[in-house]
Amino acid sequence: MKVYADCAASTPCDEAVLQAMLPYFTKEFGNAHSQHAFGRESACALDTARDTVARILGCKSNEVYFTSGGTESDNWALKGTALHRKNKGKHVIISSIEHHGILTPAEWLEQSGFRVTRLPVDNTGLVHVEDLEKYIDDQTTIVSVMYANNEVGTIQPIKELAEVAHRHGALFHTDCVQAIPYMNINVSELNVDLLTISAHKFYGPKGAGVLYVRNGVKLDKLICGGGQERSQRAGTVNVPAMVGLAKALELSRENLEKNNAYIASLRDHFEQRVEKEIPYIRQNGNKNHRIPSIANYSFEFVEGEGILMLLDFNGIAVSSGSACSSGSLDPSHVLLAMGVPIEVSHGSIRFSFGKHNTMEEVDYIVDKLKETITRLREMSPLFDLKKGGTYNV
Repeated sequence: MKVYADCAASTPCDEAVLQAMLPYFTKEFGNAHSQHAFGRESACALDTARDTVARILGCKSNEVYFTSGGTESDNWALKGTALHRKNKGKHVIISSIEHHGILTPAEWLEQSGFRVTRLPVDNTGLVHVEDLEKYIDDQTTIVSVMYANNEVGTIQPIKELAEVAHRHGALFHTDCVQAIPYMNINVSELNVDLLTISAHKFYGPKGAGVLYVRNGVKLDKLICGGGQERSQRAGTVNVPAMVGLAKALELSRENLEKNNAYIASLRDHFEQRVEKEIPYIRQNGNKNHRIPSIANYSFEFVEGEGILMLLDFNGIAVSSGSACSSGSLDPSHVLLAMGVPIEVSHGSIRFSFGKHNTMEEVDYIVDKLKETITRLREMSPLFDLKKGGTYNV
């Protein structure tokens, strides 16, 4: 059996999404900025996609900018805003558990003379409003906190955090890449200034993203060279991908409650079995404030790489953390920020379920996971010591 349980990394493209995209690869292939009938057909499709995204996010169409994905949108939001507002101040605030699409540009800003504050989180991965109140000042230009964490699934109090930022004259950005498939997000209700989404997290194509920018917010360009996206983001727009993004977002919103209930039932069954049948584990995240797809566990006395390899050998795809840092042997920055000991964090695995998964697959994962953990612990000197052994280093 082959089982894919890494939906936080990417999801399969829906058949309906693929069908919506296909004409724009072949018959309707024109460049949306060309001044002829072929171009106008593509431009019309792009306008329709933009209108769909705007309707679902609760914003105006001219506040929707198409990008290549979440990482570009995050970079543009943070760097573009900080650079444009540097005369006001050079202080940026992010959370300590952001995706690398925010962490890395924050480091770049730091090296460029900006002051970056990384908000702490509690042991469930939650940012507290009073901490933002503590660190924000009159030099702060932008605050960026992700809506739902990509490793543990914890949901943040975005509306309350945005209110604090605005009281101090700062803009607020939220990375909604993980949240958008599972939450009814409306930018007006959240009162955010910038927001990021990426299509391949909600059964759309890879290489397609959106940056919402509230009218009146100015930011420096990230990519220069053409007049596309109202002269703010240069480069020929990927029309098929944006058509697919809009279709996937539409389907995701239409089926939100049904998908959430089903995916949560899979996750809950998985967690019940794991917690009952596998000893010496630690669940990571917030049980009361989380998206329904992610279950993150630390398995003591074993290494995550070993778990991944043996599960993969049995046809099971999971992750040891963010897909963007999966090649690193360093412990998860998210888990360390939550206070998980380094030795425990090394044995952590993220299981993320989707609408395509079945209860049979979940049971198969748990069965093979039990075998894997048992096998690895039999070879672990630390586990031998735990059982009263006499292993000598």
